Amino acid sequence: METISTIIQQACDFIWGLPMIILLVGTHIYLTFRLKFPQRKIWTALKLSVTSDDGSKGDVSQFGALMTSLAATIGTGNIIGVATAVSLGGPGAIFWCWLTGIFGIATKYGEGLLAVKYRIRTENGEMAGGPMYALERGMGQKWLAILFSIFTAIAAFGIGNTVQANAISENVCSLTSGHIDPTLCRIIVGLTATVITTAVIFGGVKSIARFCSRLIPFMATFYIVGCLYILCVNCRYIIPGIEWILSDAFSTKSAIGGMAGTAIMMTMRYGVARGLFSNESGMGSAPIVAAAAQSKNSVRQALVQSSAAFWDTVVICSLTGLVIVTSLLAYPEIDIKNQGMLTNEAFGKIPYIGTPLLSVGIITFAFSTILGWGYYGEKAIEYLAGKKFIRHYRILWVIMVMVGSILNLDLVWTFADLVNALMAIPNLISLIFLSGIMAKETQYYLWNNHLDEPSNE
Repeated sequence: METISTIIQQACDFIWGLPMIILLVGTHIYLTFRLKFPQRKIWTALKLSVTSDDGSKGDVSQFGALMTSLAATIGTGNIIGVATAVSLGGPGAIFWCWLTGIFGIATKYGEGLLAVKYRIRTENGEMAGGPMYALERGMGQKWLAILFSIFTAIAAFGIGNTVQANAISENVCSLTSGHIDPTLCRIIVGLTATVITTAVIFGGVKSIARFCSRLIPFMATFYIVGCLYILCVNCRYIIPGIEWILSDAFSTKSAIGGMAGTAIMMTMRYGVARGLFSNESGMGSAPIVAAAAQSKNSVRQALVQSSAAFWDTVVICSLTGLVIVTSLLAYPEIDIKNQGMLTNEAFGKIPYIGTPLLSVGIITFAFSTILGWGYYGEKAIEYLAGKKFIRHYRILWVIMVMVGSILNLDLVWTFADLVNALMAIPNLISLIFLSGIMAKETQYYLWNNHLDEPSNE
């Protein structure tokens, strides 16, 4: 395991070098300007997300598709991922998470547009779409579509399954430490998560969307209110915390140490990587479920999809980051380098609400991600091999929930970073080469005020 971990870490360090950061952030910035700053329409996007386009083509409502997308993105990346970024890259990594999220709204918008533009109806009457169909039907590059689907199927078991199951078991078993054997605890937690996952995931996208539409609003509201309370307790450290984040983002010597000249790169690397892990803008996962939405035209769903990046990074990750940084200032005894326990220590310093908030947040966020990513991986398998292997895939998926509960945290996170990048590359290529199509659709439907006009496609 040590050898495997070393190999994966070296591969991850290579692929998450400067070229990947330039490609990801560069695509976010390029699409922002190419599409004339769709971030300006974020309030329209929020309104459309709760508006029903009944009668339009699709399998689930726009709200259901958005909730499934948020179920997959609002996960441990918003809690543990932010803490990992701070531990490894310093508080400045939060700034790069913010930047990735804000500019990533344009990328999320573009992904949603292409998902609806190039989606198809399968033989059983269900909608299917995502980057694989944009790559094949929009660019004529089926080989890239196949690569994306392969990477998605693999990435699903990292970012969407084992990482989340691991987070659930780590959190629950830390609460029961001293009362129950750690190994037995992981087995019990793994079996419980496996049973619940099985009950939902075998019902397909409608079952997942229905479950997520009920779970996501509750868990997000609970977490946001809890974080706001903690920030009220730490209110005197909010301004100093923001100043620390901004100064550390461009410091040649990281707050956690490091050689001059490499600190900024490390801060950027972990901030951008965790930003991608958090909101998945540019990864190509969310458009897979966006293609199933009932929407009058591609731009309406693109706007709805863009709101996911706003909620995920601009709201949830920002709150988590501020809670951690203000807690570090308020309680100097917290060890910033202890990435495994940084989140627990930061939240645990707040009496009564801190630990329960963290526990409920991690468990619900992680479980919802398992459901959302189960659908992503399923559609990737369907593209590669058709419906015949879907049942086998679902069985393997629920088995890996159990396996993920007992894996090493560092190895799981590193593997997730690696496959996230491999999955993002084909998707980013499609976004860049099809940006002209996106600009044309955006100009007509959004900037020329035809947003309520049904598409002829």
